[in-house]
Amino acid sequence: MKPRQIRTMEEFAEAIGLSRPTVSKYFQNAASVRPKLREKIEAGLKETGFRPNLFAVNLNRRRTKILGLILPSSLDPFYTGLRRRIESQATALGYLPFVLSSDGKTELEAEALETLSSLNVAGVIMAPVGGDPAHRNKVKTLARNIPVIFIDAPFDEEEDFVGTNNGQSMALITDYLTRFGEPPCYFDMPWVNSNAPGRRNAYIETMRRRGLEPVIIPVAHSEDWDFERYAFDEASRILREGGFPTKVVLCGNDRIAFGVLAALNQAGLKVGITPDCDLRVAGHDNQPLSEYIWPPLTTVQQNTAEMGRLALDMLLTRIDIAHTPGETRPPGEHVLVNGDLILRGSA
Repeated sequence: MKPRQIRTMEEFAEAIGLSRPTVSKYFQNAASVRPKLREKIEAGLKETGFRPNLFAVNLNRRRTKILGLILPSSLDPFYTGLRRRIESQATALGYLPFVLSSDGKTELEAEALETLSSLNVAGVIMAPVGGDPAHRNKVKTLARNIPVIFIDAPFDEEEDFVGTNNGQSMALITDYLTRFGEPPCYFDMPWVNSNAPGRRNAYIETMRRRGLEPVIIPVAHSEDWDFERYAFDEASRILREGGFPTKVVLCGNDRIAFGVLAALNQAGLKVGITPDCDLRVAGHDNQPLSEYIWPPLTTVQQNTAEMGRLALDMLLTRIDIAHTPGETRPPGEHVLVNGDLILRGSA
């Protein structure tokens, strides 16, 4: 073989004395090539250091090894945990995860879908942001042509979904808070997806089940993902206007609780469970910082590792069905993962 840098598959095939189709067949499925040819190709790879363009290889496959992952935020620790689990498991199974962020915007979500479609992905795991009917129709069209699993927030009843059981998890923490002292009021999260109304409704139902009147704190409507800033501004306004309606505040998620705690601390109020404290504050999600803020936040643990595992397993099953002759697309499956109560000093 010539001692020169090999840049393309054609050059590699020429250098080892094999045809381009044979080399391409090896990269698509090494087991499909005869053992002697496979040994020759693998020896050539070691000698030349050639590495194929995996995207180009996948684009030429009928069944590709690229998986798409669309998340609404690349900074939110919850989605970081989901991404880490899905990427590591997919890579171990020989797939190439391609991760895109919608930044919470439907137009960027649409661009991400178009990009993944152009890459001929085998399937997509997506945390949806909702959107108008035209955008939702575009998402539905993709789900008809490519296996799609929705994660964190359901898209609709027809599409496959894996997420937290908000009814169970919010009932868990609401029940706990109502056992001691005043019942909790509820600080809503921005309605960026269906988790917001789902958690709010679960709080309301739990309070009524216990014979208590739900107290929803009036806050400004928002669809912004800057939860901490939003909560800090709204909590500061509430304190200026007379304070919270009860001494126990249940927040729609931990990031909302972070903003509320910052406003309370800045106002000189003490948060915790001892008699000298002014308020108790609780959240939902068990974000990584929840244990290390002051006071440490009482919250509900979302099992991101299990959600990621279930979503990927479901997607791979759907991919197998899509490539099996005679198999039809099954009805949408919704899998809910229960949360666990995490007790700390804030409530």
